[in-house]
Amino acid sequence: MSTNDTLSLFVRVVSRREEAEGIASFELADPHERALPAFSAGAHIDVRINDEIIRQYSLCGHSAKNDRYRIAVLREAESRGGSAGMHDSIHEGDLLQISAPKNHFPLEPARRVVLFAGGIGITPLLCMAEHLANTDTDFELHYCARSRARMAFLDDIAASPFADRLSTYCDDDPEAGTLDVAASVGEPEPDTHVYVCGPAGFIDHVLTTCKDAGWPTEQLHTEYFSGVQVDSADNDSFEVKLASSGATFTIPADKTVHQVLAENGIEIMVSCEEGVCGTCLTRVLEGEPDHRDLYLEEHERAANDQFTPCCSRAKSKCLVLDL
Repeated sequence: MSTNDTLSLFVRVVSRREEAEGIASFELADPHERALPAFSAGAHIDVRINDEIIRQYSLCGHSAKNDRYRIAVLREAESRGGSAGMHDSIHEGDLLQISAPKNHFPLEPARRVVLFAGGIGITPLLCMAEHLANTDTDFELHYCARSRARMAFLDDIAASPFADRLSTYCDDDPEAGTLDVAASVGEPEPDTHVYVCGPAGFIDHVLTTCKDAGWPTEQLHTEYFSGVQVDSADNDSFEVKLASSGATFTIPADKTVHQVLAENGIEIMVSCEEGVCGTCLTRVLEGEPDHRDLYLEEHERAANDQFTPCCSRAKSKCLVLDL
């Protein structure tokens, strides 16, 4: 069971709308019409979908407005209950338990910004585009999808003050052209930042292209919505030792650290269970983690002093955890 003690807010679903094929948006408001906590572009909230499932969704409404939150959810073909639960069980008038906004994908001060959205990755970038347009920042938004029918918020963007900053690319529209990442970002400049959100393959393509062109890592910003799938047949077993008690547990190839500890009555706060959100981040006192997450940055991984027990494993025979 996923646990999270930060879900301190209750909101009502005041509207639900089908934004595109397989994508529904939900507008959330305080039941007593009070202002909601402020948030910045790139922020997300945790949403309790049911007693067992908590998921993170980017806020895609205007960050200057605090009377509504808007999120959008893609129904995943192989949903583990999160996106299917939102689509099948959450309706107008329902109460939801959520966290205050958090931001692991913030905008940095820049003269120029280039935004790359793949599919549902448009959600945090839409909020960024709204903010950048209101601050007169030079920016452009590149939006890719498999088909135009699967592109959410096109009407909203067309009616926005940044409609002329949008370029769209989709497989079923040959006239739309093909995204040229290298041409879009241009030569590296110290006051330009690049933001990309979407499927892992899309993100990796943008990052690889930028890095090959000499763009510094600190000017490239990403947010993943799902973890990397790893075949458990490639895993080795290892041991985890708890510093507080000395208790040692064997982690088999087909189970995660979180699963084994939970089976033994040791709860770690988890949410996405894919190494994306960082909720379960745990301090490592001894041993070398095998990082399988998409949350930690390269320098944080190199430090080897923390890891995500929901998905990461060990390169050493044992990890001593600060638990």
